Amino acid sequence: MLPRLVSPHVLALAGTVVLWASAFPAIRVGIDGLGVQALSFLRIAIAAVALLLVAPLAKVRLPRRRDLPMIALCGATGVTAYQVLLNWGEVEVAAGTASLLIAIAPVFSVLLGSLFLKERLSRNIVLGSVIAIAGAAIVSLAAGTGGFTVSALIVLAAAVCQGVYHFATKPLLRRYTGLEVATYAMAAGTVLALPLIPATWHATLRAPADALVSAVYLGLLPSALGFVIWAYAVARLPLAASTAALYLVPPAALVISLLWLGEVPDPVELAGGAVSVAGVVLINRRRPARPPSAPEDGDPPAAGPGRRAADPSLTAR
Repeated sequence: MLPRLVSPHVLALAGTVVLWASAFPAIRVGIDGLGVQALSFLRIAIAAVALLLVAPLAKVRLPRRRDLPMIALCGATGVTAYQVLLNWGEVEVAAGTASLLIAIAPVFSVLLGSLFLKERLSRNIVLGSVIAIAGAAIVSLAAGTGGFTVSALIVLAAAVCQGVYHFATKPLLRRYTGLEVATYAMAAGTVLALPLIPATWHATLRAPADALVSAVYLGLLPSALGFVIWAYAVARLPLAASTAALYLVPPAALVISLLWLGEVPDPVELAGGAVSVAGVVLINRRRPARPPSAPEDGDPPAAGPGRRAADPSLTAR
């Protein structure tokens, strides 16, 4: 039992959870010294450079020309818009609270898949979506004083963007690996974030060292390394195990935020976060039924880890 728990792929999955959870408090540190625009661009650009350097070693292929519009959509939503909105929201929203709100992103990807990809809208999907959104409402209300705060709604907008990214990656994941899709999206997001360069230049010149270190950390570890070890883990672990591990990101972010920033979560926020995660878990319990001849242990190998590898992935983190 112990050798299995410390196997490289299990450690890679655990490392992904910790890295993606640590991104939320690291954003708080970076915003204070760099501002929203500079932190967004630096993180995106650093991650893109790192992934492009790894690409030859990982045998990342060039994308087909016909897939470029969908890759641009992934970069616009899951990278550029997501980073800017999340950073903007975290100006006022606590890091742990932001992680709880971002946790509902799969709700939007599932609903979009049902609308545009003809995926079946089951009872679990509908009920899970309602529960998850209700949990997000509780978190948002707890973060304000008598109502929804603008910053909480901005973080929810970031969750919507990540949901669109998950939805947009599904057609791409039929032809490319999760790491390839993440690399394409990060490169596209960097190009779309080029208008942020002037603000980044001025902010970087007078930024304190801890903010610059935070930007480098976010780009190299949660964004770049996080995707690499995530792709490694999901290729070697059952789909259920890799998906379930992502439910640990919000609680891990709360613990790291407490230790790093001294943020004490509000009990109501914790309750709302638990409700949201329960809704997402219910959504992911859909479609167990297969024809009698199909294997009982999950999806066919060709559609499993490859299709889900980028589904909860990046950006978020």
